Amino acid sequence: METTEYEAVVYDLDGTLVHLAVDWATVATDVIAVYDDAGIDARGADLWALLGRADSHGLSEEVESTISRHEHAGARQSRRLALADELLDRSVPVGVCSLNCEQACRIALDTHDLATGVDSIIGRDSVDTHKPDPEPLLATLSELGVDPDSAVFVGDSPRDGTTAERAGVDFRFV
Repeated sequence: METTEYEAVVYDLDGTLVHLAVDWATVATDVIAVYDDAGIDARGADLWALLGRADSHGLSEEVESTISRHEHAGARQSRRLALADELLDRSVPVGVCSLNCEQACRIALDTHDLATGVDSIIGRDSVDTHKPDPEPLLATLSELGVDPDSAVFVGDSPRDGTTAERAGVDFRFV
C-alpha cells in the first residue's frame, strides 16, 4: 500500500493489523445483561450504541469493563494480518487509533512483536469520544506531532473512513 508521501501513518487495529479473537455477539449479549441488571431493556440494540448510551444510564464503567474483558482475551488470541509487516518497515512515525480499548491494542501489539514500531496508541478509552468522532485520530496525530493534512489513516471499515474525513486526514481502505 503506497503511503510513502506522508509524514505519519496511523492504523486501525482490529481487521487492519490483527484480527482479535472476539465473538462480538457474545460481547453484545453480556453488555445487554448489564443493562438488564439495571432494569433497562436493551435487547436488540447495537453494541456500540449501548456503549454510547451507557453514561446516560450510569453504566459506563461496567459496560466498558465488560467489553474490555473480552477484548483483552481476544487480543491475546489474535491473529496477525499481512499489513502488520509493513508497520515495522516505516521510517515515519506510526500510530494506532482503534475503537478497541487501549490496553487490548497494547496486548495485541505486544503479542505480535509490533509494539516497538508504534509511537502512539489511542483506544476508545484514551479520549472522551470514539470513532467515528475525529477526536481519537486527532489525538493520535497530536502525540505523533504531525498535522492532519500530512498523515494517512489506514483502516478496514466505513467508520474508519468517516473518522478520517471528519479529521481532515487522507484515508486508505484495506
